[in-house]
Amino acid sequence: MHLLRVNMTTKQLTLEPLPEAYRLLGNRGLIAEIMLNEVPATCEPLGPYNKLILAGGPLAGLGVSSAARLSAGAKSPLTGGIKEANGGGVAVQRLVKLGIRAIIVEGKSSDGSMYVLHLKQGNFELVPADELKGMGNYRLSSVLRERFGHDVGMITIGPAGEMGMAIAGVFANDGEGNPSRACARGGLGAVMGSKGLKAVVIENDGTYQVPVRDPGAFNAARKAFSDVLLSTPQTSEVYTKYGTASAVLPINRIGALPTYNFSRGSFDLAEQISGDALYDMIAARGGEGKHTHACMRGCVIRCSNVVADSEGKTIVSPLEYETLCLMGSNIGIADIDTIAKFNWLCNDLGIDTIETGVALGVALEAGLALFGDAQEIERIISEEIGRGTVLGRVLGQGATLTGKVFDNPRVPAVKGQAMAAHEPRAIKGMAVTYAMSPMGADHTAAVTFRAPVDHHSPAGQMEISRNVQVTVAAYDSLGFCMFVVPAVGSKPDYVINLINAVYGTNYNAEWLKENGKKVIKTEREFNRRAGFTKTHDRLPEFMLEEKLPPFGLVSDIPEEDYERFWEADFWGE
Repeated sequence: MHLLRVNMTTKQLTLEPLPEAYRLLGNRGLIAEIMLNEVPATCEPLGPYNKLILAGGPLAGLGVSSAARLSAGAKSPLTGGIKEANGGGVAVQRLVKLGIRAIIVEGKSSDGSMYVLHLKQGNFELVPADELKGMGNYRLSSVLRERFGHDVGMITIGPAGEMGMAIAGVFANDGEGNPSRACARGGLGAVMGSKGLKAVVIENDGTYQVPVRDPGAFNAARKAFSDVLLSTPQTSEVYTKYGTASAVLPINRIGALPTYNFSRGSFDLAEQISGDALYDMIAARGGEGKHTHACMRGCVIRCSNVVADSEGKTIVSPLEYETLCLMGSNIGIADIDTIAKFNWLCNDLGIDTIETGVALGVALEAGLALFGDAQEIERIISEEIGRGTVLGRVLGQGATLTGKVFDNPRVPAVKGQAMAAHEPRAIKGMAVTYAMSPMGADHTAAVTFRAPVDHHSPAGQMEISRNVQVTVAAYDSLGFCMFVVPAVGSKPDYVINLINAVYGTNYNAEWLKENGKKVIKTEREFNRRAGFTKTHDRLPEFMLEEKLPPFGLVSDIPEEDYERFWEADFWGE
């Protein structure tokens, strides 16, 4: 297995053996180590000293369900700290067949030219691609597939990444070629654009096979892992049938659904954008619509979907919970077709629907337009953000800057990053996740909604969030989708058995837990070197005092709980 270094300044490509210390590291964990060891923490995010890392995990390419996530990582232009974001798609499955664990993109193109990194068996090259400048992800995907073949893996950016917008993500294609699997958060698309890299294209002609030390034990472990996913209701029924949209009504009921720029925790029209409504709409329309869809081949959870219009033609795939809320209830939209269209526009421009939806909410509250004005919001996305006008570039730098420009102090963000669609005043464990994760206000660091506790009470929430953060970091670093956690998060032997069978190790559950801790500590150390202090680890002040309807909740996690989060006994320091 190898690392591929791509120097965008010299145009030199170097294939080097994966260091032994990185043998069992992938995705978030590998990114953390490379960032701490190789990237000056004080560098400019869009400058030549930052690095963009595109990584898979140690179980990718082996037919293990949900184990081939793509992670993108760099110093974030949004938070100023370390950032990893991951998505699905087929890119990692193609990459591992070429014997590559990660691509490290260094330097930057000095003349403003754009390139495509083309990878195939025995030939890695940077191809000049100025003709692709300004191209949206959907047209870009079509052009690249026509040029390189329809079964390629692609990692791309839209025009927002080229313009250096901090809401820009890195996008990968699914098995049907849709460039909609987003490593969305933190502005990593802007880092990719700053390097002069428009796309990575990975042909499906690799012959590398990951060596398996004990094939018999591995086959048994892989079957057991699939079986537990298929027998756990959350991963075999809820996610499969309704996807992440299943969370809309339960979260609305406990008053944690972001509505009208996080000014309310419930949306009167939530049923219209719920998992049930989405399922019924897809079923009624038929055609190309699918309520069940796998973002990567071999996944048995299949939580994705394909949303079709009234003629049965695809609008977008997928439409997720976060987008339904932050491009829906948060900006006053209660029509699934409209939200799906917004989602398509964001994918095409290459922007994060979470950061975009929160930035729009902040601006709408300040008077930019009316909540619920779908026509004007669509115009703002396509004509302002899409064309890079002054207003578009303000919104394109995210919710925090938007709040400053519009003089609106009600900005739901931590470390410069907008909150996801889990209101921390009503799901109090999320206050700890948003505040304490090195990633900023990122739900993928630890969703606590499914913990069997009173979410309105601050008691014990720090411990819950901390434990979930460690678990998620461990699974992220092995390349797993976080949606396996409901099935195996409390049963780590299913994962440990896979690792031991492939790599000939003899690890136990404690090893997995310690790995998760190490990842978070490494990320925290990068942020410390970048100038972060405990003042960055707090929610915005308006959430401490402003009562959230309908339950009148504020964020009241005790200060001592935040202080105890880093207690040495837990972290082994």
